[in-house]
Amino acid sequence: QVQLVESGGGLVQAGGSLRLSCAASGRTFSSYAGAWFRQAPGKEREFVAAINWSGGSTDYADSVKGRFTISRDNAKNTVYLQMNSLKPEDTAVYYCAAHSRFGSRRPADFGSWGQGTQVTVSS
Repeated sequence: QVQLVESGGGLVQAGGSLRLSCAASGRTFSSYAGAWFRQAPGKEREFVAAINWSGGSTDYADSVKGRFTISRDNAKNTVYLQMNSLKPEDTAVYYCAAHSRFGSRRPADFGSWGQGTQVTVSS
C-alpha cells in the first residue's frame, strides 16, 4: 500500500487557479500510476486525471481537458494537479489515488487513497 496526503485546496473565484499536491510514502511510489478524482455533494466520485509511472502518459476527463494539468516529481514522491480557469462546477473534494497500472478511470480499481482536499470555486 501507498500512503497519500493531499494539500493545496481552498476557496478561489471563477477563472482562478489552484495547484493540488499529493505526497506519497510507503512503497516505491515511482512505480505507481497516480490519479485525481473528485466528489461533489450528492454525486458519485468521478475521474479527473491520471498519469503513468514515468509521467510520459496522461489521461484527462473531457470536463477538465485543456484547463487542468497532471504532473509528477518522482524524486519528491509527489503528484500535482494544476487547475486553471476554474469554474463553479469544479467545486468538490479532490482525492489523490494510486494504482499499480495506468489506464483505469474506475475508482474501484484504485487501492490507495488520500483523505481529500476541498476545492470551492465561487461565481
